[in-house]
Amino acid sequence: MSLLLTGSIGLDDVKTPQAEQHDLLGGSASYAAVAASFFTPVNLVGIVGEDFPKKFLDLYRKHGVNLDGLEIATGKTFRWSGEYESNMNNRRTLSIALNVFEKFNPTLPAQYRSAPFVFLANISPQIQMHVLSQVTKPKFVVADTMDLWIDIAKDALLELLTKIDCLILNESEARELMKDASLIKAGRALLKLGPKFVCIKKGEHGCLLFGKDLFFSAPAFPLEDIHDPTGAGDCFAGAFTGYLAKTGKVNADTLRKAVIYGSVIASFNVENFSLTRLQTLTPAEIESRYQSFRQMSHFELH
Repeated sequence: MSLLLTGSIGLDDVKTPQAEQHDLLGGSASYAAVAASFFTPVNLVGIVGEDFPKKFLDLYRKHGVNLDGLEIATGKTFRWSGEYESNMNNRRTLSIALNVFEKFNPTLPAQYRSAPFVFLANISPQIQMHVLSQVTKPKFVVADTMDLWIDIAKDALLELLTKIDCLILNESEARELMKDASLIKAGRALLKLGPKFVCIKKGEHGCLLFGKDLFFSAPAFPLEDIHDPTGAGDCFAGAFTGYLAKTGKVNADTLRKAVIYGSVIASFNVENFSLTRLQTLTPAEIESRYQSFRQMSHFELH
């Protein structure tokens, strides 16, 4: 089944302890769309400026991403720059320029409105709800968020939670939103706010998946070298939703597998800057790492 996906699209400047690169493809929608495309067709909703490089439009098309919902507006594309500390976990934003993204108010193409699966990547909850309101009868809706929206748009975020099926957020955001240091308590409390499932990302320590009758803890795939963590969470969420859309089913089994496939795609993405590594990624590599993941976490009692 196809996946409707919206979020930010931008141009990034990224500095890590090892290297510095400029004018990279970025934005939550970019990472999520390419990650999801390994599993299902993606209908992208976003906005860029006239300065957006054609090579990045070609990159989307290479992955079969439908661009009928991409607006090319007069002005400049959203830009972000950031720097990572030596541990590659802590990141400092150096600059943000919203540019055309500041007036993002999408109208979905008619063919997008019947999408069975929807992923609302990290953007304001008001825009997420605006997009969702245009979808007729979605089967499963996943939304990602961040600490900014918890700080400045908490009421809208809480309203969004009543309209979605699955919330994805990281551990610090879960603690901040629920005011609880325990991730287990925070995850269970989040379920009471509306979503049927909650997925808490823990970066290099894996993730936790919560449901009414479901709890699943998965590790992250161990890597010796991380070159650029930017977009790893977006790749996880995109692949997670993309896998569910591929199967067309949402149950304990498909959700667990979606978590692992999300972790697999994210682990490949951090091996190079921006989406460079995903450009050479093959289905065989994905499946090989998925099987390694299974063997790594499997045990039997005798």
